[in-house]
Amino acid sequence: MNGHAILIDNARVLTLEGPPGPRSGPWHSELGVIEQGWVFARNGTIEAVGKGRAPQMEMHEGESFLAVDASGLVLMPTWTDCHTHACWTGSASRIQEWSELRSGRSYLDILEAGGGIMSTVRSVRESSMTELSDAFLHRLTAMISLGTGTIEVKTGYGLELEAELKMMRSLHRTATEVSGKFFPMRMQGTFLGAHAIDREHPDYVEHCIQKMLPKILEEFPCVPVDAYCEEGAWSPDDTERLLRAAKDQGCPIRVHADQFNDLGMTARAVALGARSVDHLEASKPETLDVLAASSTIGVMLPICGLHIDDRFADGRGIVDRGGSVAVATNFNPGSAPSPSMPLAVALSVRKNGLTPDEAIVAGTWNAACVLGTQGEEATAMIAPGQPADFQLLDGEHEGCVSWELGSAGPRLVVIGGKVAHQRAVAMQHIENPFDDDTPESGASED
Repeated sequence: MNGHAILIDNARVLTLEGPPGPRSGPWHSELGVIEQGWVFARNGTIEAVGKGRAPQMEMHEGESFLAVDASGLVLMPTWTDCHTHACWTGSASRIQEWSELRSGRSYLDILEAGGGIMSTVRSVRESSMTELSDAFLHRLTAMISLGTGTIEVKTGYGLELEAELKMMRSLHRTATEVSGKFFPMRMQGTFLGAHAIDREHPDYVEHCIQKMLPKILEEFPCVPVDAYCEEGAWSPDDTERLLRAAKDQGCPIRVHADQFNDLGMTARAVALGARSVDHLEASKPETLDVLAASSTIGVMLPICGLHIDDRFADGRGIVDRGGSVAVATNFNPGSAPSPSMPLAVALSVRKNGLTPDEAIVAGTWNAACVLGTQGEEATAMIAPGQPADFQLLDGEHEGCVSWELGSAGPRLVVIGGKVAHQRAVAMQHIENPFDDDTPESGASED
């Protein structure tokens, strides 16, 4: 019998145990804290969680065993980054646009002139799938080092069938290769053909709904579908048509809405049963009333406000109205060039009005609810039977996450029971008594 086991002992454990479904009200800040505890995982699954110091653990024949004394540091689930555009090529043009934004030109003006999203679209169309995958893997590595264990990545830099399929295939290829060679990465691809309007394609909306969506679903059935509803992009009527078509095919639906203008799309998304409405910087109070009264989660993207125009969603207003919020990086080359969930969480406290504990729930459990990864195998909970996805913070209290800015990230990241990232933490490889001293039978770390 072969396998691997890992024990984290002497930690302050945030289990995030609580009720099913998106958390709101008093549960929005419940972390399930064990003041001093331990977590034991075997072959990618958490087997036991306890209080105090860990007991002696049984070892299996042929199994490698790794033990970590956390020395009182915080152990918590890895982040779930539920909104990213991390798969792209061609950053140079977006850096030039950043200079134009600093000079006073607006984001919508750049988009209208064929820049913004469309400049990245041209680069992605010209890139091979290998180039696209390599660029994405480089960013994925950075995200993992900052504690992200589950990632959503959208297409939308293709805006034509073959380029959109290339993006979806690149995401699938990268996830498969990482899981096959290193650790079982959890990644969700989202079809965002409605990311913009290709002005060179006069019938783009009809093409996207009638041609692209069915072809995407042939190869990737029931993939989540998103749309960017905004002036200069998709109208509320066209967005609703696309989302209805996707929902009829069994796809989870989401929408970018109210980033610059409240066009009424949030209420429509709620009526359609969307999993989330993302951005919300321009949402009117009556819009937040509708959102908070529903099961749709409001996803805040504060790095975008930091980078562009200092506008931020009213997260405090949503929570106080009884609603649920999540927080994500929105990692992309135009409006949020950062892979850091710790930064997004810290900003959600400073700019979106969340408490530090609410922000942790928003970046873990509620974000997992957006992706549907909080079911029987909850990737945002430390409990027996759940995937061994957790991170050891560089602090003895969880408040360090929202207090620090630009930190080096966690000391240890474990995904699927395997070490995905390590920084400044002592780990002891325990000798297996079943193994003899010959090289052929010695325990090894996968």
